[in-house]
Amino acid sequence: MMQPAAVACPAPLRLSGVGVFFYVFLPFALGHFLSSLLRNVNAVLASHLVGALALTPGQLGLLTSAFFFAFALVQLPVGMALDRYGPRRVQVAMLLLASCGALLFANCSGFYGLLAARAVMGCGLGGCFMAAVKAISTWIAPNRLPSVHGYLIAVGGMGAASATMPVRAVLEYTDWRGLFLLLAALVACTGLLIALLYPRNDGPAAQRGPLLPALREVWRASSFRAVASLVLIPHAVFFGVQGLWIGRWLSDVGRYPEPAVAYLLYLGMAAVVFGAIAVGMITEWAGRHGMPPLDVAAAGITFFVLVQAAFVVGYRPSFAMLSVMFTLVGTITGIEYAIVAQSMPRELTGRAATFLNLLIFIGAFLVQAGFGLVIGLWEPDLLGRAPPEAYRAAFALLVAIQLPGLWRFARRRTAELSQP
Repeated sequence: MMQPAAVACPAPLRLSGVGVFFYVFLPFALGHFLSSLLRNVNAVLASHLVGALALTPGQLGLLTSAFFFAFALVQLPVGMALDRYGPRRVQVAMLLLASCGALLFANCSGFYGLLAARAVMGCGLGGCFMAAVKAISTWIAPNRLPSVHGYLIAVGGMGAASATMPVRAVLEYTDWRGLFLLLAALVACTGLLIALLYPRNDGPAAQRGPLLPALREVWRASSFRAVASLVLIPHAVFFGVQGLWIGRWLSDVGRYPEPAVAYLLYLGMAAVVFGAIAVGMITEWAGRHGMPPLDVAAAGITFFVLVQAAFVVGYRPSFAMLSVMFTLVGTITGIEYAIVAQSMPRELTGRAATFLNLLIFIGAFLVQAGFGLVIGLWEPDLLGRAPPEAYRAAFALLVAIQLPGLWRFARRRTAELSQP
């Protein structure tokens, strides 16, 4: 009796290194670039939005932070969709959604309409980083992933830098509404680029177990909780303050004119590129000398908290240097992803990264919105500038919520060293 013929499965397509760069890395990195740009653009647009809509500090913080809240909400669904449908289909659909959000933002005139549009943008751009990681990991050998991951973070830093002086240059020719029309077109074109360039035959999707049991296993892992206890809140502070309040602090407290604020924000965002590369190099050097990555993170976060303490005391020798140092030193928080990837079982690293993203962006939403609420407790002057005392109080609160993580790490590390 004849046996039924086996169904032939097409062999996965192979790409050269140049092909991977042009067909995989470049289109997905462009999506991550635009995500970082849109996440940080309100730092430069704040004065325009406040002037056009008469926003209070609390409303400005809530409007900007809606991106983080929506971004966090889609992390788990995006992770499941990426596993099931692949990065090309998921990213194309989400970028089209983000483009609609930017288009809506450009055409809204009321606070609540802008709030909804900002949330739609956050939903649509919520998968850019994870989709890029998923796509790249499909085509790149595992031993090359750390360096390519660093390049992807550097591209995000360039996107954040582009939200400063380049955006201000565009505003010389149009207003903020025209800017968002342009960004809506760029996001849609990036989705089209991924649809056209990314190979369709990238092999079968990986089979994963149920989501909730996997997340429970991630949370129960002592290594994950140790990293989250130390780095999670500083990471949320970095994202929440970098994307809006550093620019307002330079304007309100430093009394810098708008062109100078845009320039200093550009320097700070550009520092993300150098900071990400430096963190990787320092971590590798420390590892060769027997220092674990979590110790490197603790040292960096201690320095990061000290920089914030300088905001509290009003460090006057150089406000400009202080603003750049906040962003440069704050890049140490990105080490969180690498530590989790190294410490978690291989089959849980994807879910752990997704869960970590969820927690980080919920925290960033709370930081950015809460910072604005604290600032709003003080009356602004006739030019709409909040007093220095308001910013000192807000930064003091941030320092206070980060100290318990450092204290717990110090206690745990002292106990480990005291054991025979």
